[in-house]
Amino acid sequence: MRVGIGYDSHRFAAGRKLILGGVEIAHPLGLAGHSDADAVAHALTDAILGAAGLGDIGTLFPDTDPRWRNANSLELLKDAHGRAVAAGHRLVQADITVLAEQPKIGPHVTHMRERLAGALSVSSDVISVKGKTNEGMGWIGRAEGIAVIAVAVLE
Repeated sequence: MRVGIGYDSHRFAAGRKLILGGVEIAHPLGLAGHSDADAVAHALTDAILGAAGLGDIGTLFPDTDPRWRNANSLELLKDAHGRAVAAGHRLVQADITVLAEQPKIGPHVTHMRERLAGALSVSSDVISVKGKTNEGMGWIGRAEGIAVIAVAVLE
């Protein structure tokens, strides 16, 4: 068994769609980023790459490369997972925590789990997603952005 931890955070930005876990969420602000800024997919990608010992998302898909401009982060996740599988690993379980004062994550959890599982070709019961607020503290509490922590277990 191998365990990887992933983290990502993005500030809110006007004029962008809010995409989390491959799900477009109705919100007046999206997340700033080079790709579609899906912090859930990014954190999970790093967790999988870390568990497999294959580096990180920034090394594989650098934000200095125009190929990844507005990229669909589920496709980046799929590519990273494919590399882990090619190296002989199998995703056993992923646990994801979204830290956001807004929007509420709960109503979108089932759809996020389905979208992430689809990108990874696993059952949605392998993926756990939950939302937590920061109780009004710090930049997350002031609703300046979103952070995500992901843990992946590979066999």
